[in-house]
Amino acid sequence: MNTEILGIIFMYVLVIAFALPLGRYIGKVLNNEVTWLDKIFNPLDQLFYKLSGINFKKEMNWKQHLIALLTINFVWFLLGMFVLMNMSWLPLNPDQNPSMNAELAFNTTISFICNTNLQHYSGETGMSYLGQLILMLFQFISAGCGITAAAIVFTAMKEKSTEKLGDFYFFFVRSCTRILFPIAIIVASLMVFNGSPMTFEGKITTTTLEGTEQQISQGPVATFVAIKHLGTNGGGFFGPNSAHPLENPNYFTNIIEMVTQMIIPIAIVFAMGYMIKRKKLAWTIFGVMTVGFLLLSIPTIISEIKGNPAISEMGISQTMGNMEGKEIRFGSAASAYWSIATTVISTGSVNSMHDSFMPLSGMNQLLGMMVNCLYGGVGVGFLNFYIFIILAVFISGLMVGRTPEFLGKKIEAREMKIAMIIALLHPFLILVGTALSSYMITNNPEQYGSWLNNPGFHGFSEMLYEFTSSSANNGSGFEGLSDNNPFWNIACGIVMLLARYLPIIGPIAIAGSLAQKRYIPESAGTLKTDTATFGFMIFAIIVIVAALSFFPALTLGPIAEYFSM
Repeated sequence: MNTEILGIIFMYVLVIAFALPLGRYIGKVLNNEVTWLDKIFNPLDQLFYKLSGINFKKEMNWKQHLIALLTINFVWFLLGMFVLMNMSWLPLNPDQNPSMNAELAFNTTISFICNTNLQHYSGETGMSYLGQLILMLFQFISAGCGITAAAIVFTAMKEKSTEKLGDFYFFFVRSCTRILFPIAIIVASLMVFNGSPMTFEGKITTTTLEGTEQQISQGPVATFVAIKHLGTNGGGFFGPNSAHPLENPNYFTNIIEMVTQMIIPIAIVFAMGYMIKRKKLAWTIFGVMTVGFLLLSIPTIISEIKGNPAISEMGISQTMGNMEGKEIRFGSAASAYWSIATTVISTGSVNSMHDSFMPLSGMNQLLGMMVNCLYGGVGVGFLNFYIFIILAVFISGLMVGRTPEFLGKKIEAREMKIAMIIALLHPFLILVGTALSSYMITNNPEQYGSWLNNPGFHGFSEMLYEFTSSSANNGSGFEGLSDNNPFWNIACGIVMLLARYLPIIGPIAIAGSLAQKRYIPESAGTLKTDTATFGFMIFAIIVIVAALSFFPALTLGPIAEYFSM
């Protein structure tokens, strides 16, 4: 077990070692400063602008940014629906996989343009290679939209007084070409060298040790895996996701994928500090996020290392920990660490089955998504945290009798109303969805009881997890839930739509409103927001909001299951 713990520490240290310089680089890219990749990508960017008729020098206000964001996402939605509903006759389908029906295509398309990648299908049987390529494209551009949204807020934070916040397409193109694409190439190359397929050929037939023939799916897996983690997307090329040996062949690739999914969300925080020239504030935010991450990770790792007490009572040795649903090549500790990283970061990829974790481990996975701002997804993780900053500034100002100010701008009623709406939206979508599904099962078990393979407390947790994952733009699942049916496809699709765009609209609206206000220089009466005290205040606000919103639901699910063991 000591070796496994050392492996976890090594992975986290490696992330921080890469995130610090990457954060500075991202800050330069978004600030339009000179970088060493300019000579390579400037011509490519100019080609995109020329073909699209975009004048990237014409700056937008916050409303124009949102119109551009929503318009381009709607175009991608139409493209995705067309491809997924017509895969059977479109090219690049050597395995003759069928087209999707309307509600599954609706769910899948929304899932991937929303950076959620919730999958109600199994990739090797439910998707052609063209379909996989379209989803791969969405994994780039949805992550690019997340970074762009963060860039708009950063621009508003650094300006003393302005209505113009840069150009949406300028931030978007640079996010894709200068940040996502180069790193994805490196990661994909490492995956290929370690055994992940990169081909457009169909299934191969092999003979097993028992002498029977078996068909093995393949495809452009390496590139798909690279961007799924780099963009905190998480969708699996195969059904088992990163537990599949072709998506995650060995412990080295496990390290690569872990570092890849965590690096940009953490780097974005340091990019903010570089862009607005407030590095101390960036370290304060990083510290709060890290404390929350460790408080979820450490108990989960300990719980999985100890194993299942019900199995121990049977006299069965668990020297490797709770290994149900886990891969031996990763072990219980590394699998537990991944499960928290992927739910906190909102990647949603899995290298083990979360449905098989101990009840309190499942609760920690849920909490990572319920809080949804401890590092979080690419770009949008910071936007969620930004809402808690606004709440903390307002409450702190009232407590000490000072006018609530953040970076020299007064926080007034308009900003607080938007912040509260966004803060309450997340629990509203999760709890209402879970309540509705619970009502349907309890009132008509003959029709809807087939949804759950595990009734009781764990079955409730499965439904709670599905809506939590959808609302957190995560995409992982407790896979004991049968979710490929009209209710779950449509309900989760609607939740993903609302939970993706409203939490982007809200912070950008707040940032745009603050950017237009008169700048007030700091004085002796200014509330400092880059101190440990203020960091503690933000953490307390996060804990209180999460506890008040979700504790009753958690007691009905994982906590009740724990005490019933």
